[in-house]
Amino acid sequence: LFIFLLCSDHSQYGCPRVNVNCNDCIVSGPFCAWCKALNFLNPGEPGSARCDTKAKLEERGCKTSDIINPQGFDAAENNVPLQGGSSPIQLKPQTVQLELRPNQPHIFPVTFKRAEGYPVDLYSLMDLSYSMKDDLNNVKTLGKQILLALKKITPNAAIGFGSFVDKTVLPYTNTNPEKLQKPCPVEETQCQAAFGFKHVLSLTNNENMFNTEVSKQYISGNLDPPEGGLDAIMQAAVCEREIGWGNNTRLLVYTTDDGFHMAGDGKLGAILKPNDGECHLIGNQYSKSNELDYPSVGQLAKKSSENNIQPIFAVTKNTKKYMRSLSSTVIVGHNQLPEGVTVTYTSICGDKRPTTGSQGRCSNVKINQEFLLKTLQRYSNQAGNCMGEQSFEIRPLGFTETMVVKISTRCQCECDENPDSHKDYCTNAGNVMCGICSCNAGYVGQKCECKVGQKTERDLTLACRKDNGTICSGLGDCVCGVCSCHASEDGRKIYGKYCECDDMNCELHRGKVCGGNGKCDCGKCICNEGFQGSACQCSVSTEGCRNSRGAVCSGRGNCECNVCQCQSGYQLPFCEECPACLSPCPTYAHCIECLGFGTGPFDNNCSETCQKISYTIKDDLGSVKVCKEKDKDNCWMIFRMTELDGQQQYAAEIRKERECYEAPSSAVIAGATSGVLLLTGLLALLL
Repeated sequence: LFIFLLCSDHSQYGCPRVNVNCNDCIVSGPFCAWCKALNFLNPGEPGSARCDTKAKLEERGCKTSDIINPQGFDAAENNVPLQGGSSPIQLKPQTVQLELRPNQPHIFPVTFKRAEGYPVDLYSLMDLSYSMKDDLNNVKTLGKQILLALKKITPNAAIGFGSFVDKTVLPYTNTNPEKLQKPCPVEETQCQAAFGFKHVLSLTNNENMFNTEVSKQYISGNLDPPEGGLDAIMQAAVCEREIGWGNNTRLLVYTTDDGFHMAGDGKLGAILKPNDGECHLIGNQYSKSNELDYPSVGQLAKKSSENNIQPIFAVTKNTKKYMRSLSSTVIVGHNQLPEGVTVTYTSICGDKRPTTGSQGRCSNVKINQEFLLKTLQRYSNQAGNCMGEQSFEIRPLGFTETMVVKISTRCQCECDENPDSHKDYCTNAGNVMCGICSCNAGYVGQKCECKVGQKTERDLTLACRKDNGTICSGLGDCVCGVCSCHASEDGRKIYGKYCECDDMNCELHRGKVCGGNGKCDCGKCICNEGFQGSACQCSVSTEGCRNSRGAVCSGRGNCECNVCQCQSGYQLPFCEECPACLSPCPTYAHCIECLGFGTGPFDNNCSETCQKISYTIKDDLGSVKVCKEKDKDNCWMIFRMTELDGQQQYAAEIRKERECYEAPSSAVIAGATSGVLLLTGLLALLL
């Protein structure tokens, strides 16, 4: 018994509240259902609320008869019973039609039964490298035993064989001409010339011919332990006509005592061209052995599957054991699957425990023993696409029989309303389809209540987009150009012109929105009385923000959470000092001139222009933090300014006396200049 599963990458257990019709709903999740009852929605509730799991819809009062929840199904189009005889049938059904609900699993059974007398082709590949010398006699007598074993299973058995060693270039084989003719040690009298792969006998049911040809085989040789067996397997698999493969079970037995070279190893012999997977037998020998690289294991697996060949690998000591079991293991697989479909098999083999994997597999399957494959299938439509009818094949490896699986998806709701019924529900401007209104041209809205008029539906839709974004932010329906916001599944209140706001998307404090001390309004906390902060995390208090004079943050900042938030440049804790700010002395020099000395450009309106400065006149100010600025008489004013609480409020101390210096007269300057010139002339004469 096999169980065959088509699986997706994920499963959904909830249903998104963005589906506005039944078809979108059932595609959105494997467990989503649609309630078509007319009066199911509450006033103001969006149509997307009709989409939910079957259990939740029933909890809300939707009757089972009103719930649309299509399931996948299968139907055997061709299901001939299993039979033996000259035209055996070992696999049923032969053709299956599947309709799958997107992302939802579906199970169907497949049965296989080994028929007595089913024809078998077996091709044996023999390693004739020198290391096989001790086993050659055993290999030669093995042919008769293989044929006898096959005839116990089926009278319609054919057997053939080929042999291999390795590529005849360095470093795999000694290329000395004498060594190519006799690669064995000198004392060996019977030795074949070096070769890669040689097809010796096409498939035949003539036992004597097989034994005669096998007995003619002699050992050969090469240099390194790995052999060129993968070259031999590839040619045996793809040369169908030359080997003589029939429309039968195809088995290939590979016998060796060592490992094998694989893709990439050809570089050691300067063979760089990749293996092309084509037949190159000329005169029954592999003609491109020294031109093409070894095949990869992946290439061999692909070619074996394409040609329906089941390879069996055996080392010499275990060959007989493999021969006894070669026909008792059945492997079931498939060819390329449609996009979005994956397959898993669960095999139930007699009394053994079921096993699951990418292939179905049962061992020790006897003649006329029947086992079952149950298939669970799922189509994944993550991109939101549904699939038209496609097909793939299931087949037991090594057998010619196949099962064709035709697969499609169920993406349409099948509602049974009379299109002309309940027209009054749709304001006589549309018909009810699956519980919702399908409006006539020129009408929109949940109940076709909105007449489009001069505006197109596109114009109405644009009115519901903020900055040309998603309609109603993806959280509401556009009804007559106005957003009708959805009810949120997680309890949020969604609102705003474009449904862009909610009452929960705000800063948290101690795990609570707005610290539990306010309400969230479109991303910003509105704090309750007595609380403040971006998350309403603090009690309102200014105790820690008052300076020695009792002013909050010295009038140059805000007190938040009992800490001053100062204006640019001012320093904590109370915003009293600003080391980086420019000195106020040059700015207010004219005010000092008019306040202290009654002169200057502000003399006529000094009290009004300089009202933010309080001042005192003093005889002496000392030298600490004093300012010196010149007045209109070119005298130095000496004063000190101290910033008070508030904005641009200062206290000024002005020294009573200015520092004025009398300029020398022009006569004195002229006399001094003449004296200097006379003295310079006398010195020049003396020198």
